[in-house]
Amino acid sequence: MQREQHSDQQISGAFGTIKAHDVGNRKGLRARFLTLIAIIGPGLIVMVGDNDAGGVSTYAQAGQNFGYSLLWTLPLLIPVLIINQEMVARLGAVTGVGHGRLIRERFGRYWGNVSIGSILLLNFLIIITEFIGVSLSMEYFGVSPYISVPVAVVLLFAVTASGSFQRWERFMMLFVAVNFFVIPLLIMTRPHYTTALVHATVPGIRGGATSSAVLLIISIIGTTVAPWQLYFQQSNIVDKRITPRWLNYERIDTILGSFIVVIGASALVAASAAGLSHHGGTNAYTNALGVARGLARHVSHGSGALFAILLLNASVIGAAAVTLASSYALGDLAGSRQSLNARLRDAKGFFGAFAGLLVVAGTVTLLPGAPLGLITLAVQAMCGLMLPSTTIFVLLLCNDREVLGPWVNGRWLNVVATIIVTVLVVLSITMMVSTLFTSVNVVALLTVLSIAGIGGLVVGLPIGLRRAAAPVSYDIDKRDWRTPRLTLLAPLPTSLSRRILLRAVGSYLLVAGTLLIVRIVQLSTS
Repeated sequence: MQREQHSDQQISGAFGTIKAHDVGNRKGLRARFLTLIAIIGPGLIVMVGDNDAGGVSTYAQAGQNFGYSLLWTLPLLIPVLIINQEMVARLGAVTGVGHGRLIRERFGRYWGNVSIGSILLLNFLIIITEFIGVSLSMEYFGVSPYISVPVAVVLLFAVTASGSFQRWERFMMLFVAVNFFVIPLLIMTRPHYTTALVHATVPGIRGGATSSAVLLIISIIGTTVAPWQLYFQQSNIVDKRITPRWLNYERIDTILGSFIVVIGASALVAASAAGLSHHGGTNAYTNALGVARGLARHVSHGSGALFAILLLNASVIGAAAVTLASSYALGDLAGSRQSLNARLRDAKGFFGAFAGLLVVAGTVTLLPGAPLGLITLAVQAMCGLMLPSTTIFVLLLCNDREVLGPWVNGRWLNVVATIIVTVLVVLSITMMVSTLFTSVNVVALLTVLSIAGIGGLVVGLPIGLRRAAAPVSYDIDKRDWRTPRLTLLAPLPTSLSRRILLRAVGSYLLVAGTLLIVRIVQLSTS
């Protein structure tokens, strides 16, 4: 049973509108361009939103402490971002349901509830860090957090509860455009572009591969590849009514966003390196406000102000995207489909959850003596805790023929995706363990885990390729194939390898989660 396409449905993006049921071929560059600008949005917003307050702070720290030497890490993330987000884009367009609900339906209520509950907790903590970014950026201009944070809460809610997906996306594109303020920042700081280009292509670490340097590299990767992105883009594609017919345009959207986010991150590293790396060692970084004030002192007041504006913009768009991802996840948990096109009075639960998350997170940020440093540490550890399980579920879902039919991963994509997932698992475990146990030798830990990961790939990849399902032909245009109702799908076939994998994931989450709780209690009571 295929979903019906209603003739009155439209795909309304920030830059144009097309009919969702339109099956006509796009002939000519103009027709294809007009279609692309109507589709573009979810991929670009999720990528730029990932350069949030935590991202800006991490990139600035890399530039200030290590100069241009860590730039090489960022171009490597482009294929990781594209492949990860393309898979969830495909899941959203073909299934028409959110990521949390899909996990719940295919792997059971237990895994669905664990996944959604974990992402809600992580997202709540991330939203607090976004409001920390708002307060620090506005403090640079002398504005009290007791003014800037409440104003940000009201602005974010007003933008989201406008009752129009198109209006919301247009607001988001304004925030995306502000990211181009990094260009005048580069002009003011005058980085050495030849040196930056060399370091962007040749790996190296200023001062050598110390534990702090390796941990910062993992932080760069972790802040650029985040679990909430998977939930956001899949549900946002569903909300925008993008179907498989438009998937190639959404892929361009995702690719474009991946390049923009990496170029923007590289520019922040280069600007911080040019302006600050000569005024301190590898421990010079304090916080993002310190970077803005340092640029004002060593370069110009204009450069400090521009960095503060970029931090504010990153915090706002990050808070908007992460909070919306949480609202989508709550809808998946409740089994209801929510949309930005709904009016406030018709979707009180959806917008109420959105408002509640903003208000509570903003309130925590403003509480005197709030453990903001502990919250930031918890965010880093939880990202490391969750990323392995979320990426594994994405890979399993993209090989579920009942769900994706002719859209399942091809063999080459499975090989690349499995390698990427393995690398992310190794880095995430390293990040989590080193965050919880600061005395651990990060380089040695990473070496041991990397050997284990390579061994797993050598053994697992041939087995996986041998067991890969043979291609199946369908008597329907691939672009018109949609997932049948989830309740009508055949259950996932049980296999020893899948049971072992899920038990390993469950054991990891249990042990790591317990260690995280113990460590946070220790830090909060010390």
